[in-house]
Amino acid sequence: MIRVLIAARSAMTRAGLETLVSSAPGLQLSGSFADASAVEALHPDVLLAAGTIQDLPAATARAPAIVLLSTELQPAFSLEAFKLGVRAVLARDAPPGAILAAVEAAAGGLAVIEPAELEPMLAASASTQSSNGSATLTARELDVLRLIAEGDANKEIAWKLGISEHTAKFHVASILGKLNAGSRTEAVTIGIRRGLVLL
Repeated sequence: MIRVLIAARSAMTRAGLETLVSSAPGLQLSGSFADASAVEALHPDVLLAAGTIQDLPAATARAPAIVLLSTELQPAFSLEAFKLGVRAVLARDAPPGAILAAVEAAAGGLAVIEPAELEPMLAASASTQSSNGSATLTARELDVLRLIAEGDANKEIAWKLGISEHTAKFHVASILGKLNAGSRTEAVTIGIRRGLVLL
């Protein structure tokens, strides 16, 4: 049984969600409130909230999966919501079946997003990562960059990481491209400035 807590400022919205949850097999209504302050006391599996990001509780280790119903369905808003731990962002007037499916998916550890928002959100995420630079490097590329900073050539990097020299060369080229660096030295300098490489 999935325990669901409802949080919505509108009494009419709460009433509609209460009826929806109460009539759904496999779901149990833990409570219904104007805000999400009861989350810590009731420990539901899912918080079904209608509102904005500001209405959500602070993320904690015991925080429930959150399904957010919102009128602000823009990729940037949804991306920010997912960063804060929200598992599903749906339109405020989403069909009952979609809401119930999102609650069940969120309880199961899955993320749900409107299909029309997926591509713009991925583009927004890529743009954000490109702008801060550090998020664009993979864990392996960070390892390679740190070895470059130690003065290792491709052959030494390959030996230390247990990869082929060709693969090491590929990683170096990828790092230079992602950091917009013209040389290995410049890549290290950028890495130090961004906190990717510690001296």
